[in-house]
Amino acid sequence: MGTVRERREGPDFFTLAVDFPDRLAPFIIEKGSIAVDGVSLTVNKVQGGRFSVYIIPHTAQKTTLGGLKVGSQVNLETDIIGKYVARLLGPYRGGTSDLSEEFLAEHGFL
Repeated sequence: MGTVRERREGPDFFTLAVDFPDRLAPFIIEKGSIAVDGVSLTVNKVQGGRFSVYIIPHTAQKTTLGGLKVGSQVNLETDIIGKYVARLLGPYRGGTSDLSEEFLAEHGFL
């Protein structure tokens, strides 16, 4: 979960700034993907524990994102590729990895 901390209106879009928990930090990168309340978006900027995204009018009208306000709680899902990379690197960082050819095939990578 994240919390909307800022909403800035622009002429052709608005910007949302969302605070996220520390555990998601390795998976949120500028120009990477993030889903906010199920809507896949491109991360514009990351600063500390906050990222921002641009919301165009079509997205605002066709999703629930147009109704978000400062203080709104949102569901966050980080980029799947980042999760695969973290899992793959697990053994090299003192963790474990269950990344296998079967796993990749099951998730459409093979």
